[in-house]
Amino acid sequence: MNDMDELKDAGEVLRYVYSALKAKGHDPIMQLVGYIVSGDPTYITNHNSARSLIRRVERDELVEELVRVYVDRLEKGGK
Repeated sequence: MNDMDELKDAGEVLRYVYSALKAKGHDPIMQLVGYIVSGDPTYITNHNSARSLIRRVERDELVEELVRVYVDRLEKGGK
């Protein structure tokens, strides 16, 4: 089993895909937003199998994770 197979939750997947997008010189935020909004997997690079990994997670789970992290940060006094 490789490291990618061990990634289970949406947060881990987002971090992995973010890193892969950044490594290829993409704007990770814009690419992730494009994927989440449209469902088009071509927004995500194939580098390090990031595209196949992100497709294992439902898009609504990705949004839930992003909102959860954002709200947690607000509640802790972050911006």
